[in-house]
Amino acid sequence: MFPLKDDIPARRFPFVTVSIIALNCAVFIIELMAGRRVENIFLIFGIVPVRYTIPEISELFTWKEQAYPFITSMFLHGGWMHLISNMWTLWVFGDNVEDKLGSLRYLFFYLAGGIAAALMHIFTNVNSPIPTIGASGAVSAVMGAYFRFYPHAGVMTLIPPFFLGPFFRIPAILFLGWWFVLQFFNGTLSLVDNPQTAGGVAWWAHVGGFMFGVFICNIIVPRRKRNADWEWV
Repeated sequence: MFPLKDDIPARRFPFVTVSIIALNCAVFIIELMAGRRVENIFLIFGIVPVRYTIPEISELFTWKEQAYPFITSMFLHGGWMHLISNMWTLWVFGDNVEDKLGSLRYLFFYLAGGIAAALMHIFTNVNSPIPTIGASGAVSAVMGAYFRFYPHAGVMTLIPPFFLGPFFRIPAILFLGWWFVLQFFNGTLSLVDNPQTAGGVAWWAHVGGFMFGVFICNIIVPRRKRNADWEWV
């Protein structure tokens, strides 16, 4: 299923969401300009689990070199479809979450969600030498927050292979709930298939980001505001 739009208009211009999308696009242009050197960029700025889990490898890096991939990795993408799918999903769900949290708190939430997703990926892929890149962990956190804030919002959805329609309005609680189940199921299968060097799609980063988004809302949004201002429509 692919989300096209939701039915809750933003109350203000989503400045942070648009800025994140623009920054990701700018970084992707730099990747294209790098040519074959992009693989080195992924190794340096992506999350490589063995850098954190194997002491003999960890000691080759300074603490700063170990820290910055948690931020830089979420602004790198492996191809056009990787970029477009992440940024489109962020555009669909991010504006309303930014509305709810406020721009500054939303920015910190987004970055923290990406870090939480990276930690989950490392924990579930401890011996993987494959660099992990992409905004999907942070975007998953945004989806988790949307799931918590707007469970009964309508998500206009395209179901492949019917790219020209029909389109379906699906409650967010079902759309995002089903998406989470798929991530968890595929993540479990990836560990069963090859628990030592699982690579490809970072399923568990998606799971970790989504769970972070769902539960952190109870901390960063005051109870009175949750009870008075959450949309349950």
